[in-house]
Amino acid sequence: MRNINLKNTFCKTLTINSYLNLYPLETKNSTFAAMKLIKYLQVFSLLFLILFSNVVVGQDDIDRALKIWNKESIPYINPENLSISDSILFLDTREKEEYNVSHLKNAIWIGYKDFDEAKVLTIIPDKSQPIIVYCSIGVRSENIGERLKKLGYTKILNLHGGIFEWKNKGGEVFNNQNMATDSVHAFSLLWGKLLHEGVKVY
Repeated sequence: MRNINLKNTFCKTLTINSYLNLYPLETKNSTFAAMKLIKYLQVFSLLFLILFSNVVVGQDDIDRALKIWNKESIPYINPENLSISDSILFLDTREKEEYNVSHLKNAIWIGYKDFDEAKVLTIIPDKSQPIIVYCSIGVRSENIGERLKKLGYTKILNLHGGIFEWKNKGGEVFNNQNMATDSVHAFSLLWGKLLHEGVKVY
């Protein structure tokens, strides 16, 4: 019986390997499509939970969103481990209207859709400058962090949970007059559910 099982296993393996050898492109495309479908289902499930659930959306949902959307290509730094320091450069990767409502103290706006590599290289000539990028929760900032990395910057961290988690945990934010404010741009009604502290602005 044991020999039969081994034989059956060998035959199945041979059949699968033969198929992979004969149809490598089709198999690769099918696998890629399946992976994309799984990711879309994860995203849909998360969005459904945030939008329609009566349960208070919490830290776990920010963590779940980051695990779905991010590759963790840029190391995180948690808000509780972060202190505002002149030696660290904070880069805001949101849209200008979001930055105008409030931002981290002394943060420089570099944008997302309007990200300008030449401008960044002019503003930050030192490629070894410690940089922390952030956005609403940390998705857009990872993308910009990757672009900064390609430009040669070597000390980049991504603020875990972005300005939402920063505010949720008691961090201060400032308006364009460098005055502390309670207002935070919530990005959208959906993502605004992840922001629990402060005054939401849309």
